[in-house]
Amino acid sequence: MVPRLLLPALLLTLAALGCRTVAFEPQKATRAYPRQLAQGSVAQVQVIPGPQSIRLVNATASSYANFDLWLNQRYVTHVDALASGQTLEVPLDRFWDERGEAPFEGGWFRYYQPTPIVLVQAQMDEKSPLVGFICTLPEVVRER
Repeated sequence: MVPRLLLPALLLTLAALGCRTVAFEPQKATRAYPRQLAQGSVAQVQVIPGPQSIRLVNATASSYANFDLWLNQRYVTHVDALASGQTLEVPLDRFWDERGEAPFEGGWFRYYQPTPIVLVQAQMDEKSPLVGFICTLPEVVRER
């Protein structure tokens, strides 16, 4: 009799643990998007969004080092290196905005729709124009 009563309680607990609200950690707040810098070029670096990460595929002969990667002109993370021909997986939980919020990840028990990754730019330094990367739309968006 007891195991039958435990099953609904266990399912409720798992569902509650799986649901995530807004990822908000004020101590991880970053700086604002550098609107004063225009995008100067587009590199043949393909960005493939996934449920919990983005994959960067550098199909160029250029290597990039020590740069900040911006998503949707809001979220940023630092990348140490992206070598020529390298594929790099960057988890979405590394990106934060100026308020300490992170993009919404995908998954079965998500609370909100995942953040669509539509604009990805690299900031090499404080003065140089940004370098745009090429985003591929997720399958869900392409099927519409």
